[in-house]
Amino acid sequence: MGLVSQNFALLCPGQASQKIGMCKDIYQNDEFARVHIDKANDILSYDIKKIMFSGPEDVLKKTVHTQPAMFISSFVIGSILLSRGLKPACAAGHSLGEFSAFALAGAFNFEDGLKLVKTRSEAMYEVGKKNPGTMAAVIGLSDEQIQNICSNYTDGIVCVANYNSPSQVVISGEISAISDISPILIEKGAIKVVKLNVSGAFHSPLMREAKDALKEHLSSMNIKNTSFPVYTNLTSKPAYLISDIYEALLNQIDNPVLWSKSVSKMISDGINKGVEIGPSKVLQGLAKRIDRSLIMYGAESYEDILNLTNV
Repeated sequence: MGLVSQNFALLCPGQASQKIGMCKDIYQNDEFARVHIDKANDILSYDIKKIMFSGPEDVLKKTVHTQPAMFISSFVIGSILLSRGLKPACAAGHSLGEFSAFALAGAFNFEDGLKLVKTRSEAMYEVGKKNPGTMAAVIGLSDEQIQNICSNYTDGIVCVANYNSPSQVVISGEISAISDISPILIEKGAIKVVKLNVSGAFHSPLMREAKDALKEHLSSMNIKNTSFPVYTNLTSKPAYLISDIYEALLNQIDNPVLWSKSVSKMISDGINKGVEIGPSKVLQGLAKRIDRSLIMYGAESYEDILNLTNV
């Protein structure tokens, strides 16, 4: 019967999945990709296409470039898959990826979504400079153990930012707090604590000020109910109503990403396959740690698109 007839989810990766050359071969082979990536240059008023295709890496990994690049990539690939007959039962996006997921589900169009992501990335970048922070991945402790350790730390701001899988949680906070708490986590049984190369303390109270610009932009948008539900980072539950979409996109900026719960909830609701749309295989790797019963596919190249639409 093939993937088209199966109960599957579109999964959109977030920041840190970017790579030089992303979408280049799709641009070369598909008219929809060419039109929308060229349009993105006009919307952003800089050459995002060159940054995506050629880098350099230190430019691509800047928050103000990474977030638009990832939105463009997932939207373009997802739209091509939908136009060729794939009919997802639902979608989800990891952090920034949620914006692509809602766009693909019809909450807003490409232009409005990219403008919103531009506002988000710029606001987060500025707040990151004003309130310096960082993040670290913690391997080998339970959610509850990490929550308790963060809650009992009183010398600065530190919290859980991403519940990625049962064995991987990301913490976020002040630079000194992350440095101080890392050896405590090791003492309590963490296998390792890996500091991430990020420009701010995402999904923490240090990002709260970025909500002002995002709230203003969201309030001016014509958001619509979606054609299929999107499991949100904020609640891990499916959303498709305008009010829920607004709340999800606004409040995920300073609240934890409930990715592991979202994937588990999708599976309990009957999803048996997932397609990661965008560069790298981060979400495919997390899926193996969350529940190996979920069969995962990846779509980051034109060949991947052909394979998925010809099964």
